[in-house]
Amino acid sequence: MSTTGASADPLAALGSLPGVAESVESVRKAVDRVYGHRIMRRRSNEITSEAALRGARGSAALSGADWALEEVRRRTDFSGEDGARTVGAALRLTAEAGQLLSVWRQSPLRVLARLHLVAAAEQAPEVGRPRQRGERVDEPLIELPLPGVDEVSARLEGLSELIVAGGSAPALVTAAVVHGELLALRPFVSHNGLVARAAARIVLIGSGLDPKSVCPMEVGHAELGRAAYAAALEGYVSATPGGMAAWIAHCGRAVELGARESTAVCEALQRGAA
Repeated sequence: MSTTGASADPLAALGSLPGVAESVESVRKAVDRVYGHRIMRRRSNEITSEAALRGARGSAALSGADWALEEVRRRTDFSGEDGARTVGAALRLTAEAGQLLSVWRQSPLRVLARLHLVAAAEQAPEVGRPRQRGERVDEPLIELPLPGVDEVSARLEGLSELIVAGGSAPALVTAAVVHGELLALRPFVSHNGLVARAAARIVLIGSGLDPKSVCPMEVGHAELGRAAYAAALEGYVSATPGGMAAWIAHCGRAVELGARESTAVCEALQRGAA
């Protein structure tokens, strides 16, 4: 994504791409159905907690650690093998996202640095800051060409300026751009996918679309599959109108599937089955 020569509100302009308005409306209806469920009025904290767990599991799956939900629920030790560390990082990020809402609109780059620190859970010079020349990126499931550090710096600044300035773009569009831009740039030496999805979650919560965080789009992305996720991301990176619209629609479908997941949780609670 480039803002060079763009209109004053380039994210809002994306809302006019073919099919995007329909995706935005479909997402709104799906989210409204969850929030209108009678269980949400009485047990929303339980739905939020369950959505967080399922969202973390989905994000970890997209980063190569596809664990069963009950295994994520059961485990307490997430050290050791790579898969366990990935799941642990996803759980930490999901918990942290809700604590960073007030900072996000003032300093998105600070939030991204914090998310990387939380994901990495270690003290090292390369943790919590954008990568520098010569540093390798460990993100094996994203095979797109890696932008250089100068491009990363410029585009992160541009993204930050757009977030701070605000605008009239629908929450789905903003979340999709934040998500896609971070995946395309891979600004950190590790955990970029997890950070990108956590940042998108922050946008959806902070925008008011999903204030209780009960529509875990990570669940939807995992359900749609890594191959579809990668293909849609290629559309974003292409920067063509069709590619951008397809990525936004893909993200919208993921939110809808997350909403469907929490609706099922509500139904199970209503039946006394969960």
